[in-house]
Amino acid sequence: MKKYTWLLAALLLLVALARPAGAVVLLNHDAALKAMFPNADKVVTEDKALTADQIAAVKGLCGDKWTLYQSGAKTEEVAENDTVSFYFGTKDGKKTGVALVEVQPGKWGPVKYVVAMDLAGKVTDLAVMSYVEQRGRPIATKRFLGQFIGKTVKSPVTVGKDVDAVSGATISSRATAFAVKKAIALYATVYLSPEEE
Repeated sequence: MKKYTWLLAALLLLVALARPAGAVVLLNHDAALKAMFPNADKVVTEDKALTADQIAAVKGLCGDKWTLYQSGAKTEEVAENDTVSFYFGTKDGKKTGVALVEVQPGKWGPVKYVVAMDLAGKVTDLAVMSYVEQRGRPIATKRFLGQFIGKTVKSPVTVGKDVDAVSGATISSRATAFAVKKAIALYATVYLSPEEE
């Protein structure tokens, strides 16, 4: 009888370890924007419906992709969207920075990011809002995310070029790099003139 109990316990442990854990929420929407704009009086949302030309421009800046489909990534939970919300932090009625929330497929499910930039389109801060990853948890650390600070539309923002991957979490690392690249590309395409890029 004890033999079967141990066997059942081992089997249940194996099943628990093989299944992805539920989503881990690190920041809700309001907390994410507060973290990106700690000194702002308020955050103003501007929803933009993208034109076909804008979508083509963003895809061009992102390697002709809208979502990063990777072998081994769970893509069915991430939808393409042609309307984008830009969140502007304001101080004394003036815009001080912009943030976008971006979702990319991870190995076990969607990973949600918030990426903040100055008004010139340079990354000033970012955070992982939620994830379902098992081995990709280090992508939420400041150590990993810090390498994206200062990136612009002219930066490669590519794992293996100007971004070091998290060991054992290549899919999550690439998803993060792509989320940052897409946020930069969206802002540059919608708000910056070609001369400012």
